[in-house]
Amino acid sequence: MGRGRFSVMHLPTSPGPIGVFDSGYGGLTILDAIRRHLPEYDYLYLGDNARAPYGSRSFELVYTFTRQAVYKLFEMGCHLIILACNTASAKALRSIQQHDLPLWDKERRVLGVIRPTVEALGSVTHNGHVGILATEGTIRSESYAIEIRKMYPQMKVSGEACPFWVPLVEYGEVDSEGADYFVRKRIGNILSKDPLIDTLILGCTHYPLLLPKIELFAPTGTHIMAQGMHVAKSLQQYLLRHPEMDARCTRGSRTHYLTTEQPETFQTHAHTFLRTDVRAEHIDLE
Repeated sequence: MGRGRFSVMHLPTSPGPIGVFDSGYGGLTILDAIRRHLPEYDYLYLGDNARAPYGSRSFELVYTFTRQAVYKLFEMGCHLIILACNTASAKALRSIQQHDLPLWDKERRVLGVIRPTVEALGSVTHNGHVGILATEGTIRSESYAIEIRKMYPQMKVSGEACPFWVPLVEYGEVDSEGADYFVRKRIGNILSKDPLIDTLILGCTHYPLLLPKIELFAPTGTHIMAQGMHVAKSLQQYLLRHPEMDARCTRGSRTHYLTTEQPETFQTHAHTFLRTDVRAEHIDLE
């Protein structure tokens, strides 16, 4: 896809909602935490559910898909977008920030979920031994390990891909014996890499729905870091530091949902994550 297709001339300048993007449904856990922490703002959630999952896709394809979604949200009035997807944050965020935003609009911003999680890590772990539980793509990217080493070079980081955890969530199997098996197995694997791990980062936005199982099979006293509240608090601090961006975000406590999948399918799955009914609209990104 050529860069010339996107032009700043098409972007609206009036204030708009905060955009929240995910390749699928897990980003709804991030949205939920943000809305609880910052309920006064308007939000526009976009799930690229028709092309999910992103986890096993190449860097270039994740960048292409994420870039399409980000520009669409800009076209729909967003000035600030949260990539509520670890894979997109790992594989696309930096390229969009460095290469696309200067061409589209230097005043707009796209933020991810990895850095806010890592920033909070220093106040959580006691011994500096940290485990990352995430999708294959996020683990392969080493985005968490790289970010942690930048901020906390003394920490020891281990990663474990958990390929069956997302399907367990999306197919409503979080309370099944299969969930017991796969959660126990992956936690056992990462502890075999470093038995001293005292903090586990849930590096996928689906994983908070497996939290009871994770807590069951993790050693007593292990800190389990879900991302939602850390991202929400980081966003709040960002808006306080940048009043000019805060002024571009509308307030009305409204949330609108867009999906590249059939709206009925999205609404059914969204109920699993939000525990409430939502209405969604279909949108094309290509």
